[in-house]
Amino acid sequence: MHSENIYILGIESSCDDTAASIIHNGKILSNVIANQSIHEEFGGVVPELASRAHQQNIVPVVHQALAKANISKDQLHAIAFTRGPGLMGSLLVGTSFAKSLAFGLNIPLIDVNHMQGHILAHFIDVEGFKKPPFPFIAMTISGGHTQIVKVKNYFDMDVIGETIDDAVGEAYDKSGKILGLGYPAGPEIDKRAQLGNPKAFKFTKPKVDGLNFSFSGLKTAILYFIQKETKANPNFIAENINDICASIQYTIIGILIDKLKLATKQTGIKHIAIGGGVSANSGIRKALKDGEQKFGWTTYVPKFEFTTDNAAMIAIVGYLKYLEQDFSEANVTASARLRI
Repeated sequence: MHSENIYILGIESSCDDTAASIIHNGKILSNVIANQSIHEEFGGVVPELASRAHQQNIVPVVHQALAKANISKDQLHAIAFTRGPGLMGSLLVGTSFAKSLAFGLNIPLIDVNHMQGHILAHFIDVEGFKKPPFPFIAMTISGGHTQIVKVKNYFDMDVIGETIDDAVGEAYDKSGKILGLGYPAGPEIDKRAQLGNPKAFKFTKPKVDGLNFSFSGLKTAILYFIQKETKANPNFIAENINDICASIQYTIIGILIDKLKLATKQTGIKHIAIGGGVSANSGIRKALKDGEQKFGWTTYVPKFEFTTDNAAMIAIVGYLKYLEQDFSEANVTASARLRI
């Protein structure tokens, strides 16, 4: 690594969290996130409200990240920001802020793909966490994304499977809505699943070719199942909530693990790294650990704070790109549907 001290500011604003992070030669010095609780009452993210909240949060969040890292903005070597994918309004706030700050400080600007950030979060220096060797299989699972990616090196990645409709996090949230749970429902379902019987109710796994996923059929199956059962017994949900959550979680994890088994078979790669908000799920973590015993995998799960949307993952990509002198043009624009 470089002998000089490199400080990078990472900015993440792809959805509803405004985040800023300072990285110093691969180590995170600060990782600040402002959550927007305003969306809870709507049961989902409202784009217009999200971009307005980013405008209010971004200056204080960046200020706090610098203060916590104990450096001044004049010590920064570059500014990395999320270019996409994400909500256009939210991305624009981060992009225009990063551009003007980089221009004002006369330092390079580095655009980062949010999905690459989730994958490369594994390369943040964290004590006790091992980094995957190349090539490895990455599965990014979050509210907006479900992808299987073959990672050949930091910047050579192929998406070999993805969802054709809903993301896995959406499947959790929509199931939660059907059951009358709050938003986001993933953590709540996970908690209840640990108290229930995963084989209590059977939901069929969708048949999708190759390494692609589909979750919309499962969501519909759960809806019809709940409608049918509550018609027969109005207290069905209340009486069986833990078993229902356990059965839903069991099905979702089964879908993910089946695709990973197929991916390792097709590629011959047995190093598997996960990322994205849903990778915080205890059932998925346990299933991956079991995979080490059953299928001879070596699995990599990032530190909890680097799984959900955060700026540390943007900062690490910024740092790796900085080492390659891979900078953005001044006219770079946000892209809501950016591909890896």
